[in-house]
Amino acid sequence: MDPGTKRVVRIVGLTALAVGLTGIAAVLLVRDQISRQRRNLFNPLSLRRMAALEHMARQRPSVDHITLLRDYINWEPRKLLRNRARAIVERMEEEAAELNGMGGRAR
Repeated sequence: MDPGTKRVVRIVGLTALAVGLTGIAAVLLVRDQISRQRRNLFNPLSLRRMAALEHMARQRPSVDHITLLRDYINWEPRKLLRNRARAIVERMEEEAAELNGMGGRAR
């Protein structure tokens, strides 16, 4: 290989490595944020709990999310936040039922 080709291969390799490392860092950051938001759901500050609820509202329905929100509803002292969590659970249950081909028959 001539020196020009070696240089191009080296640049492409380093670029691919940088992209791969950036992707790994992004995945780790997203996982950290999700776990942090889940912890904030039981935070003593009601504003953080509301932010965590809004984060959960954007999530796709899953058994883990629905179970977590049901636990939260039983724990939450504020009626406003409990009602918001109930609305999110109902939406998730309906979406999960549709995904499973059950229509509105779940419950």
